[in-house]
Amino acid sequence: MSAPVVLDGVTRRYGGTVALDGVDLVLEAGSLTGLLGPNGAGKSTLVNLVSGLRRADSGTVRLFGGDPRVAANRVALGTTPQQTGLPETLRVGEIVRFVSEHFPDPVPAGELLARFGLDGLERRQSGGLSGGQRRRLALALAFAGRPRLVLLDEPTTGLDVEGSRALWDTVREFHAGGGTVLLTTHYLDEIETLAERVVVLAQGRIRADGDVADVRGMVRRSRVTVRATALPDLPGVDLAERDGDRWTLHTADADELVRDLVRSGAAFADLGVAQASLEDAFLSLTGETS
Repeated sequence: MSAPVVLDGVTRRYGGTVALDGVDLVLEAGSLTGLLGPNGAGKSTLVNLVSGLRRADSGTVRLFGGDPRVAANRVALGTTPQQTGLPETLRVGEIVRFVSEHFPDPVPAGELLARFGLDGLERRQSGGLSGGQRRRLALALAFAGRPRLVLLDEPTTGLDVEGSRALWDTVREFHAGGGTVLLTTHYLDEIETLAERVVVLAQGRIRADGDVADVRGMVRRSRVTVRATALPDLPGVDLAERDGDRWTLHTADADELVRDLVRSGAAFADLGVAQASLEDAFLSLTGETS
């Protein structure tokens, strides 16, 4: 069986801006991949190419072995874009039925809405929903056709805690049943909670690809935390953060920094050392600043 998604040497430009630059990416069946990147990294462009909304300037994009712009190749695809417009005068049930009619074996409307906490709202116009409820409805539609692959672009933006947890539970259940997921998000805790694989995209290119531990390991960076009234200037400190008497020192060599701290004679307590977090790795790999 071919991989659900294959990108081979894909480049996409918007005028003079290169959104994707020679990207190679394969999503195997049953995988759950988190796509990380700063604003403008090319995440939404990649999702739009896979869902057939855009075409590559060069390279090839394959969805279930075919061209994603051909409707027949998208029957097993569910997607929630970053921004979704729903007809405000249509009722929730009407929207669900309209989308469901495009699929041979859709999830019953009541079951789908209950899964996303929208039960009892079938007769309400979408314009009368709260922002969070509209986002839940957009997410529910991605699962209406019992897809084999879902593309979720910043899915929890606008959701409250309850809505986010409902989505996470649905994604876990879908993945456990063999479904393939590509998730883009700014929330690193979502990636750490859900994703088996992390792909870091910056300036249109893939900067890292592996599991969370692999990506963390690409950055030789640690955090040293101490409590102290004052600290001297210490060599090897990339960034020092202070909150009252609590100091967080970012360094490439925690052992040497601790030795320098002890040799300085400064009074301190509650020493702690932690390896690079996913956030540290993300900031380093993308060139972003905290």
